[in-house]
Amino acid sequence: MTTPQISIVVPCFNESEVLGTFHTTLLAALEPIRQTFEICYVDDGSADGTRRQLSELAAADPRVRYTSFSRNFGKEAAMLAGLRMSRGDAVVLMDADLQHPPELVPRMLELHRHGYDQVVAQRDRTGEGALRTALSRVYYRLVRRCMDVHVVDGAGDFRLLSRHAVNSVLSLPESNRFSKGIFSWIGFDTASFTYRNVQRAAGTSKWGGRNLLNYGIDGLLSFNSRPLRLAIHSGLWLFLSALVYALWIIANVALNGVDAPGYTTLMTAIVALSGIQLATLGVIGEYVGRIYHEAKRRPHYVVRETDTTRTSFPSGAPSATSVGQARSER
Repeated sequence: MTTPQISIVVPCFNESEVLGTFHTTLLAALEPIRQTFEICYVDDGSADGTRRQLSELAAADPRVRYTSFSRNFGKEAAMLAGLRMSRGDAVVLMDADLQHPPELVPRMLELHRHGYDQVVAQRDRTGEGALRTALSRVYYRLVRRCMDVHVVDGAGDFRLLSRHAVNSVLSLPESNRFSKGIFSWIGFDTASFTYRNVQRAAGTSKWGGRNLLNYGIDGLLSFNSRPLRLAIHSGLWLFLSALVYALWIIANVALNGVDAPGYTTLMTAIVALSGIQLATLGVIGEYVGRIYHEAKRRPHYVVRETDTTRTSFPSGAPSATSVGQARSER
């Protein structure tokens, strides 16, 4: 079988309402470029008709391949599976909800031909609510200060990776994956351009407030240990403050004698210190939990079936009969 020049990796989760439209639009964007391509769909344990549709698309077109998970393992696992499936010299990651416009793929390929290993399509925030936009900007400012890698606001998963970049991503074995940070960490020459934000063509977003919050926490903790350093600094400052306060009390007793103990001061100190201790334990616990999951070395996902066979799977992926199931990454 001829190796395709381009691979399109598309994670899907309950996208049956829009999948047909997306596939038609993607083919219309790819066929004029006159390069061989494949489309690698990954069904992330959908509960609707997504898996059936992918099976039909693969049966009708040899350029279409798919992998279906045994349950929902999260988008990070789906992107990893898609990168493992891909065979092209250039790999494009994109969503199936048409918020990543397929007509931008030729522009990404053109920039790749100029020597860039990563081409990032960066969306603006047109049409987003004011509160979500403000929170996102605050988050990315915090990320730029705290993380050891540079993550750009609006730069998501819609990007092109060269085969060299894909191999570098696949060489990273960690279970707690934060792809935005990984893409930045591997480096390489990168080009980006901005496109107008597009609303979903159909269906509802899978990213509610709780999921976004958890994803944001993953991003902050995946590529730095500064929260632990902050806990140390807070402890030192509290120790110094307590020492100064103790010296002040000793001096006050020596000069004025013993006063009645201050209930308000005591309760304030107890509540403040208890809160800081609990927060510090929470930070430490989060890191310990990540170490625990990494130490178990469970697979990132379990495959139910692929377009070729129900018993052979992409490299690195376990069968559906593997002992234990990988935990959800989101």
